[in-house]
Amino acid sequence: MCGIVGYTGPREAYPIVLKGLKRLEYRGYDSAGVALINHSLKVYKKKGKVADLEETLIGQDVHGHIGIGHTRWATHGEPNDRNAHPHLSQSGEIAMIHNGIIENYAQIKQDLLAKGYTFKSDTDTEVLLNFIDDIKSKNNCSLEEAVRIALRRIVGAYCILVVHKDDPETIIAARKGSPLVIGIGKGEHFLASDASPIIEYTKEVVYVNDYEIAIVRPDELILKNLGNEKQTPFITKLDMDLTAIEKGGYDHFMLKEIFEQPRTIYDCLRGRLDVENGKITMSGIQQYAEQIVNAGRIIIIACGTSWHAGLVAEYVIEELCRIPVEVEYASEFRYRNPIINKGDVIIAISQSGETADTLVAIEKAKEQGAIILGIVNAVGSSIARLSHAGAYTHSGPEIGVASTKAFTGQLAVLNMVALLLAAHKGTIDRDRYLLLCKELTAIPEKAEAILKLDAEIKAIAEKYKDASNALFLGRGYNFPVALEGALKLKEISYIHAEGYPAAEMKHGPIALVDDQLPVVFVATKDSYHEKVVSNIQEIKARKGKVIAIITEGDTVIPGLADDVIVLPAADEIVAPMLSVIPLQLLSYHVGVAKGYDVDKPRNLAKSVTVE
Repeated sequence: MCGIVGYTGPREAYPIVLKGLKRLEYRGYDSAGVALINHSLKVYKKKGKVADLEETLIGQDVHGHIGIGHTRWATHGEPNDRNAHPHLSQSGEIAMIHNGIIENYAQIKQDLLAKGYTFKSDTDTEVLLNFIDDIKSKNNCSLEEAVRIALRRIVGAYCILVVHKDDPETIIAARKGSPLVIGIGKGEHFLASDASPIIEYTKEVVYVNDYEIAIVRPDELILKNLGNEKQTPFITKLDMDLTAIEKGGYDHFMLKEIFEQPRTIYDCLRGRLDVENGKITMSGIQQYAEQIVNAGRIIIIACGTSWHAGLVAEYVIEELCRIPVEVEYASEFRYRNPIINKGDVIIAISQSGETADTLVAIEKAKEQGAIILGIVNAVGSSIARLSHAGAYTHSGPEIGVASTKAFTGQLAVLNMVALLLAAHKGTIDRDRYLLLCKELTAIPEKAEAILKLDAEIKAIAEKYKDASNALFLGRGYNFPVALEGALKLKEISYIHAEGYPAAEMKHGPIALVDDQLPVVFVATKDSYHEKVVSNIQEIKARKGKVIAIITEGDTVIPGLADDVIVLPAADEIVAPMLSVIPLQLLSYHVGVAKGYDVDKPRNLAKSVTVE
């Protein structure tokens, strides 16, 4: 959600922090601010975009070699200047930025009010800051010690950066449940919510763990736990280029990321899928293969687009591996007091690897003896580190808020996992196994062919951009694709859209059908095709407008639909990686036609790191 940036070193901090905040805009936010130390502690913050903050600072004194910056997605308190971060302590000596939610802030605030503290904002962050300030003044201790004492009393999630006006070199940072990465330079350090603000300066980073405090100076990085015991920083080399977080000539990151999919799917398969020898190599999954195939069930937990990938995986794993699969919303799973048996397998899917609900859910499942497999995109993320094993999607940074290439990367990984397990268990014959391996290998080239339909899809988008509602329908493997298509249209164009299994249309949604309603059918050739044709006829009988995603060679649906998008043929198990691409493009072009910022849809954040 919120974005955090910090710098300490010989350079001017403000340009680095400001550029870092711009790199983090994709995470979603409604205000921005910076704190700088140069003889005195200065805080500047403003509701709106980073550009609005930058404009207000023209002519201001922004010198200093240490600084922290923040983009805020409102939780406690409405989006306005006074609730924006950084916050200043009542003493004026300490500034802090915070990502997360302090759940027991109300009681702490009452205690502080009784001591005479006043508050200038409605945020839980200012409460934590003044709590730290109170501890420091009452105990006459260091800022580091005051932070440690405060955090042992705190309930909730946090990533904080704290600076003191009398220490113009040191940033105190800590995290629990919200990500923090520290970049290591020569005589300087960079701090951020993710690596995107850092890669311009260094590729050596340390991912801070939960319940760790970092004391960061230009030439020193000290990690400690809340018990004041020193921890050894583990330095990781970033496998990321600066060009990966730039638009590269595209109008929007979303469009760039849609068009990157032939390469990102290939990168996901590369080194793992050896078609010539009929072999899939995924060391983390293979290490636990025996336990997985003998598990009583597999539970997939995820949110949003990742949940849709999990639904596809349910179909694939049950079909190929004959293991029962349940797919759960992480936000419901964590509170439902679910029955977890020792040896159950939990697959956690998350693009960022930091999704708060998913993290808490797998922590609880792990405590009860479950085997945790993580499917994530972000290297070094919390879910990756908490899992027993898993696989990265290798999709590269995804800057557009609406997930595209991460979804197809997740499907590629999950298909390989299913094939590997099926071969290990013996529930797939060799010919079928080899055929599906070949089908997977062919996906990047077929995706490239679909992207050549961009102009055609744009014309369809122009035709339906003024619709108020839309239905997305599919059956079998394409039902989750219909859900994903509806979600994309909602996210990007703000058109109300719903995804349903096509057969469920008659159980309610058909009441919406009239001559103004576009109905998108994901109708590629599969074992449900004839049934879908019947569903299309039912829509046309009620004058609905049908947009059909079909397979080349289909001679029936073109005679029924108002518009068709023709895809290369593919086995129904791998087809969702292809059938979703035109839905991504359709949503993109509708959003652009309506004049919206498709990279930063209103009210949305890229990574949901708070409840």
